[in-house]
Amino acid sequence: MDNRKIIRSIYRLFLTLLISGFLTLSAFGQETLDETLKSLSMDAAQKYLNPISSAFGANLNGGWFHRAPKSKMLGFDFELGIVGMGAKFPTDARSFSTSGRFRFSEEEARQMVAGQGFPQEAENALVDQITSEYYNVTISGATIIGNPEDYITVGYPGKTYSYEGQTYSVPSTNIVLPIGGFKDLADANWLPLGAPQLTIGTIFGTQATFRYLPSRELQEGLGTFKYFGFGIQHNPKIWLPLLLPVDFAVSFFTQKLEVGTLLTTTTNAFGINVSRQFGPRALNLTPYAGFMLENSKMEVTYNYVVQTPQGAITEKIDFTLTGENKSRIILGMNIRFVLINLNVDYNIGKYQSITAGLFLAI
Repeated sequence: MDNRKIIRSIYRLFLTLLISGFLTLSAFGQETLDETLKSLSMDAAQKYLNPISSAFGANLNGGWFHRAPKSKMLGFDFELGIVGMGAKFPTDARSFSTSGRFRFSEEEARQMVAGQGFPQEAENALVDQITSEYYNVTISGATIIGNPEDYITVGYPGKTYSYEGQTYSVPSTNIVLPIGGFKDLADANWLPLGAPQLTIGTIFGTQATFRYLPSRELQEGLGTFKYFGFGIQHNPKIWLPLLLPVDFAVSFFTQKLEVGTLLTTTTNAFGINVSRQFGPRALNLTPYAGFMLENSKMEVTYNYVVQTPQGAITEKIDFTLTGENKSRIILGMNIRFVLINLNVDYNIGKYQSITAGLFLAI
């Protein structure tokens, strides 16, 4: 295998880890997320995607550091490797129940009026009226990580309509949408992600960290995938006459992940971390800990398509989901053996997570 093939293989691995099964389902011939969302109103889509949004944020904000930079004016530190993350889904994240607005399709409207004994012309007129407006409904079923056979159910409240001087009462009923959890995410307790990471320093007690993948066209017309992250750590001991048994740093990290026009995820985190190295540079153990305040948001844009007797009605839906993690405590250990750094840490927050890194260190 030549070098180009090796690079392409590594790139595909990084990309698959980063966007997980969530965005690679189309590669397995399954319905894409874009196609699924076309059948969901905004209120339904928000609840359907919420577990993934929060888990994405919890993962992407993790794994940025495994030691504080030394308090030195100038030094050469270089690390290049991969960070793996896994966010644990809460037990109540597999299903949802909410109320909101929903617009029924022609097929769904005909289910409502069928068997009511209405004349055919009246049925057709009622279908026209039902599909012409939004209704306040109940919506329940599986989230994207739920049971694929737990279909989303929309509770039609019932209504009385008029046609040619007559009134027709359509009773309340439940309409079942053929949408459940994604098969590749069913029964998943964790969302795995990964990213390549480069750290360089140290200048005036400061190190910079980067995450990046080249842009790539996605399948099924989803557009272009883009990903970039940047962070900085600074050890204020370099300016202070302090004799402390640990290194500590203040830090800030930010990222942006775009999947065409469908999804844009941004994260930010800032806080403090401490570490203590035991052993020489080439062979040591370094326990570390940190506390971070964080935020994440996922902007979702898609076309909500409703088939009516007059044709398809397309409405652009645009909303933002805010990740549930607001802070985290990090406890971890780094092991260095010559040119290899290996670290593992546990992150305590609303969404618990584990991160691990494997780096070439110089």
